[in-house]
Amino acid sequence: MSVSFGILGPVVAWDGGAVPLDLKGPRHRAVLARLVIARGRVVPVTRLVEDLWTEPPAGGVGAVRTFVSALRRALEPERPPRAPARLLVTEGPGYALRAEPGAVDSRRFEDALADAAALPPREALPRLDEALGTWRGPALADFAEEEWARAEHARLGELRLHAVERRGEARLALGQAAQAVADLEAHVAEHPWREEGWRLLALALYRSGRQGDALAVLRRARGLLVDRLGLEPGTALRRLEADILAQEHRLEPDTSAEQVWAGAAADYDRTVRQGSRARLESAVGLLRNLAVTGGGGLEAARRHRSATVTAAEELGDAELTARVIGAYDVPAIWTRVDDPQHAADVVAAAERTLKDLPPGRHEAARARLLATIALESRGTRSARGPQAARQAERIARRLDDPALLAFALNGVFMQTFHRAGLSPRRDATGAELVALSGRHDLPTYTVLGHLVRMQARGALADFEGAEEHATAVDRLAAHHELPLAGVFTTWFRALRLAATGPEQAAEEAYRGAAAQLDGVGMPGLEEGLLPLALLCLRVRHGRPAPAGTSTDWGPYAPWATPLVLLAQDAPDRAAAHLRRLPDPPPGLLLEALWCLTAQAAIAVSDRATMERAARALAPAKAEEGGAAGGLLTAGPVARHLAELAAALRDAP
Repeated sequence: MSVSFGILGPVVAWDGGAVPLDLKGPRHRAVLARLVIARGRVVPVTRLVEDLWTEPPAGGVGAVRTFVSALRRALEPERPPRAPARLLVTEGPGYALRAEPGAVDSRRFEDALADAAALPPREALPRLDEALGTWRGPALADFAEEEWARAEHARLGELRLHAVERRGEARLALGQAAQAVADLEAHVAEHPWREEGWRLLALALYRSGRQGDALAVLRRARGLLVDRLGLEPGTALRRLEADILAQEHRLEPDTSAEQVWAGAAADYDRTVRQGSRARLESAVGLLRNLAVTGGGGLEAARRHRSATVTAAEELGDAELTARVIGAYDVPAIWTRVDDPQHAADVVAAAERTLKDLPPGRHEAARARLLATIALESRGTRSARGPQAARQAERIARRLDDPALLAFALNGVFMQTFHRAGLSPRRDATGAELVALSGRHDLPTYTVLGHLVRMQARGALADFEGAEEHATAVDRLAAHHELPLAGVFTTWFRALRLAATGPEQAAEEAYRGAAAQLDGVGMPGLEEGLLPLALLCLRVRHGRPAPAGTSTDWGPYAPWATPLVLLAQDAPDRAAAHLRRLPDPPPGLLLEALWCLTAQAAIAVSDRATMERAARALAPAKAEEGGAAGGLLTAGPVARHLAELAAALRDAP
């Protein structure tokens, strides 16, 4: 006889025909419940005695053994005498219930809830209905106040409330707002402190055309929280109320797109064989889109990309690996990679794949591998990056492939930072990207082209021209849902204020721009950027560096340290540091770091370093120092060169 057990309500056991078994008295059921929630673990007899009686009697152990014997007869009535029990077994100092997970209603409930969490709304809804259908009342209803049952009663109850809310969310996603209202009304009436329940109910009412009722629900929730608990509603409820009052478009369900996605994903999963090459190539397309979504998408895409490349290489198919690596043509605007090890691994995989491709074939794939090498080796002094960029560009132009050429031009752009003063060249590359991608409907590369031109025009102190490109970026990014682009336009406007406005306002703008970097998955951009921007702002206004020692300068510490030491009245240490200082790495902040070096060298009369800085900065005489990155400025390079020239005349 198969037996199943229920604790989602009064404790019960059923036979194979779903007929309740006679479990005798309440302490018999308590022993069974205690063993069910132990999930197969042994519960010592002494612990059972302590759980069953507040003041255990002298014969408590014997009584428990009697309860167990009775339970065994109920659970396995056909077991021969002296045959070992199969379900309620003796083990060591106590007893355990060896029930299959599917034989316990609470385990079935949890499994269904976990399955639903990984499914799209259309498939999740029936699983949530199934999960909630297993409940017959409060968990462990006849023992909820017992000390041994209290934690499990609360845990399962919380999971049930979560399931009710997730079911409401699924119905909203599927356009079933009216059907969700009644369920959610009952939910908040029974559990008035669940802010998520109030939020879902108000949203369901709004989407059912009952805007007034939606606002009334939110105000009712506010009244309960304030009057009973003295708490204001949380951010989610306040934001929803503001959105309803403003009739924000985002409150409307995008059910068509959601249903298309859910259906297509489900059909793809059923149809395309697991482990197939097609899945790898499809995964790259998803990762490419994920990388530009913001909110951690870039970091997640980077992580999954590594696994995808590894999986492709393990199949031993060079042509497939070339497509997997080369299909990740996510535009890049910043010259310092977010994960150097990941970048190095991708470059190594691309180089191996290039060698394995049959000669004279797969030219487009070869160009994509070369463009990948150029992009992922940015910010280094390797000669391979510029070489790969030139090769990729030549192949793309010969093949007359617009998408391939846009990818290759991104590599070319990334490899034009080996010396100062190359903003005009990058401006030309940006202009070609804008024209090319505009003609051939490549929106992410159109955005890239405008960002490149925003940086280049800002470097050339053409702030009005740069603002036109920033405005174009904002417009395109909003239309094509590319939120990461807004990070760069916000920083550009802080830079523009630093170049043309008061210092205090610029500092506030920099701090506001830095706040936007939190959680976007671009550590290569974020690390040390705000302190560097504020230091450059001080230099521009002729003020010393901050004298504190706790600032995290990130990768810019070598070039910030001399000025910090000078602010600490340690010129000898600053001079010693300057003598060991390497040239700044290639990148968008090359000129800014040289400007900082120049100012420190002038302050300690370091002739050799002043001459190095003057030679490096001379080609950028017409530019704003550091504005090539579109983020910050240390002032006109011409000013720094003039100060270097004057100091060199006076230096020994």
